[in-house]
Amino acid sequence: KIWVNSKTMNILFDPNVAYLLLVVGLLLAILALFSPGTGILEAGALIILIIAGFSISNMQINLWALGILVIGVFPFLLALRKSGQWIFFIIALVALILGSVFLISGENGLPTINPVLATIASLTSSGLLWVVGRKGMEAMKLKPHQSLDDLPGEIGEARTDVAPEGSVYVGGENWSARSKKPIRNGARIRVISRDGLVLQVEEVPQES
Repeated sequence: KIWVNSKTMNILFDPNVAYLLLVVGLLLAILALFSPGTGILEAGALIILIIAGFSISNMQINLWALGILVIGVFPFLLALRKSGQWIFFIIALVALILGSVFLISGENGLPTINPVLATIASLTSSGLLWVVGRKGMEAMKLKPHQSLDDLPGEIGEARTDVAPEGSVYVGGENWSARSKKPIRNGARIRVISRDGLVLQVEEVPQES
């Protein structure tokens, strides 16, 4: 049992393992920001980051390498905001790889992170964050299909008898509705006003 615990501790104090845990924990934390509410990503990120922090706390961190990692965030954000600006993405990727390789140094001052591992982790994390970031920005730019303020005056159809309450179809959606005068199912209606999610409607006279 003591041998197992000692072996586990040795693995946790391996700089490559600590670095990989840190990358996975940060990725889960960032992904949790884009899909909040489940609690699974948040809990996973917290546990992994605690383990990574425990491992890294006993290692020598190069502050200049950490600074490169932080600075590399800015060209990455510029690449996300400006379509076609791949030069910023490349700069961010180079900064991420260099910062990762030299982040943790050994007793002799030499880097301890495997360059191949740092490159693979940097490419994978950058690609994933790029896809998630682009999707998030595209979603923010999308305009709603139906603005609630534009509903008054819209023409729709009664899906049930509205007497005085019922259901109508307006703007591609079903709505609860009220009418001062009875409206039969299937009749054309016009939205007069909106009270929350309930529409005040009137029947549109049939054209002769």
